[in-house]
Amino acid sequence: MATPPPITVSSRDLDQLERLLESPAVAALPAAAALGRELERANVIAPADMPADVVTMNSEVTCVDEVGGERHRLTLVYPPDADVDRHRVSVLAPVGTALLGLSVGQSIDWSGPGGRSLRLRVTSIAYQPEASGALPR
Repeated sequence: MATPPPITVSSRDLDQLERLLESPAVAALPAAAALGRELERANVIAPADMPADVVTMNSEVTCVDEVGGERHRLTLVYPPDADVDRHRVSVLAPVGTALLGLSVGQSIDWSGPGGRSLRLRVTSIAYQPEASGALPR
């Protein structure tokens, strides 16, 4: 697989995600290790400085699988808010971990269901909390 693209994470999301990863119920999951690796390589910035084209927690994004051509509209959420029927994807799901911190136009390789290789490219962000002013500053 190709070298992963650079990612950007807000200090607020980093704090909340690190707390999530420290919880005993989550820490033992393989997904926690994958998310931890992503956070270690992230460029961390203040929420107020977050560019509007970066996928943050609770962002609604459109992405395309460059291998299969399928388009997806997803909202990246914390595990308790995940809901497949409403296209709300947990940050602990492989696709959620892959999307966190990507910018519009960036692609990342990840393993989909059944180990199928996928290349996901972010095509747009319809909503980002930081850009909308939804977060306390």
